[in-house]
Amino acid sequence: MKISLGSWAFSFGPYSDHPISFEDTAKRLSTAGYDGIEICGFPPHITLDKFPTTESRKEVVRFLDDLKLGVSGYAADFSSINPVSAGHQAGYLDLFRRNTQMCVDLGSPTIRVDTVAAPGCVPDSDYEAAAARVAETWHKSAAIAQDAGIRMVWEFEPGFLFNKPSEILKMHQDVAHPNFWIMFDTSHAYMCGVVGARQHGAKEVLPGGVDEFLSKLKGRIGAIHLIDSDATLHGDETSTHAPFGQGYVDFEDLAPKLLEVPGIEWWTIDMCFWANAWDLVESSREFVARLLSQA
Repeated sequence: MKISLGSWAFSFGPYSDHPISFEDTAKRLSTAGYDGIEICGFPPHITLDKFPTTESRKEVVRFLDDLKLGVSGYAADFSSINPVSAGHQAGYLDLFRRNTQMCVDLGSPTIRVDTVAAPGCVPDSDYEAAAARVAETWHKSAAIAQDAGIRMVWEFEPGFLFNKPSEILKMHQDVAHPNFWIMFDTSHAYMCGVVGARQHGAKEVLPGGVDEFLSKLKGRIGAIHLIDSDATLHGDETSTHAPFGQGYVDFEDLAPKLLEVPGIEWWTIDMCFWANAWDLVESSREFVARLLSQA
């Protein structure tokens, strides 16, 4: 198993006013002994506007090669087009194609998506139809990614629609494409499966917690993100990505089970929105490396 870290940790939230460049982030990860980096497709990192051509993207690849860093995935920016809303499919698929080509050019094995829309923005009367629209759009998206040799992965979380365990399973079933996978983020799994944060309608939690959630998603997981959860939300929106050891996820128990998930090459550390994430680069890698050595 190879270890990477998501570069968005140093451009989102507390770092948005003083982001650390992609180049400085990559150099830090290389020095710290990481195997790779998961690339943020949001400003100011590796965006479609900033790197519009294949050659410009190959420069990024050469830069990472010199640092001996692989690419574990690409977090594409779909914030401009909401797949939940009616009439957005054509625009979304066009943007998806462009981001898929970015993945091809960067050598990223996966492209990450979410539902963009926040909980509470869709009325009950349109809720099921909205889910169906997303499923149809993602079915076509998964086919585009498959043709390009890229795995499409959905990151569910409290900050976006359709975050109940049953809704996540149903979305996978309704998309009904072999190239549509689910990203298992341990913090989101805790908040969605144990806390039941920001769910539509009646709260739904799993008695078996994160372990039960992992079991329910067997055969559907296409990427893994690791970070702790202290059972709170960041800014009342999405999961607080607490540093390892500062939350309730039992990684000693969970790690061997995560290693049993087939087809996973990378474990990606996700410190999104954590104020002093830059100070935890080395210790976070050491924590995950120890988990791997003991599992």
